[in-house]
Amino acid sequence: MTSYIHGYVPEEQERLLEQAGLLGPLIYPRIDFDGCKNILEIGSGVGAQTQVLLSLFPEIEITCVDAEPRQIEKAKNNLQSYESRLSFHVQDARNLDLANKFDGAFLCWVLEHIPNSQLVLEKLNEHLEPGAKVWITEVFNSSFYFQPPLEGLSNYYDKYNNFHRSLKGDPDVGAKLGNMLSQAGFKEIELFKGGFHLSQHDSESLKKITTYWKGLMKSGAAAMLEVGWITKEEVDAMEKDIETIASDENAIFSYQFVQANARI
Repeated sequence: MTSYIHGYVPEEQERLLEQAGLLGPLIYPRIDFDGCKNILEIGSGVGAQTQVLLSLFPEIEITCVDAEPRQIEKAKNNLQSYESRLSFHVQDARNLDLANKFDGAFLCWVLEHIPNSQLVLEKLNEHLEPGAKVWITEVFNSSFYFQPPLEGLSNYYDKYNNFHRSLKGDPDVGAKLGNMLSQAGFKEIELFKGGFHLSQHDSESLKKITTYWKGLMKSGAAAMLEVGWITKEEVDAMEKDIETIASDENAIFSYQFVQANARI
């Protein structure tokens, strides 16, 4: 069970691939799996982050775990050229049951979508070798800040996060990673801030990230519309406001995610 509000339609699967490429320079500078051979990726989805890892660390093999069969099938197709270095399992990570233990683990944008995600880290611990490296990247949605103040975007963002919470997801799980890892028995925990703080001093990056953000926000619209959580007019207002920010001479667009590194 997940609270994945973005859905599994082909458009969303392609968005995940684009997201990995766009955000890669923000996510991967710290990620270090040197010396590792067998990595466990929880929430591997369509294989977007998997492909980056395989490219960055040519010595590793990756075991991909995801709860959604449609994502695993898409990942197998996307990663055909790496198939000799991969294995795939459809499992709920809170009840992880794998024969092997691993010397590394990678999670990216996944704990936010799993109710009672503390259970994931506890099960993960059981499947790691002593000294294994763990890298987690997660959202901290309360950090989002923008100028000028725009009612349409504020309204949509509040409803987007509250809808996520109604599904038992956690849009601020990144802020809690230190405590969560400690309580799951991990050691040598380090926390890092990541993200972006943009204005018109770098209008090209501002335009690129606001375009991405509009797609990210809109990817949750179908689920919210289906249950009457939001209206089509509110979706349109959100999109218009993000476009306004991209062109405003005093624009500010800022967001912080959290990365954690730990060992057992």
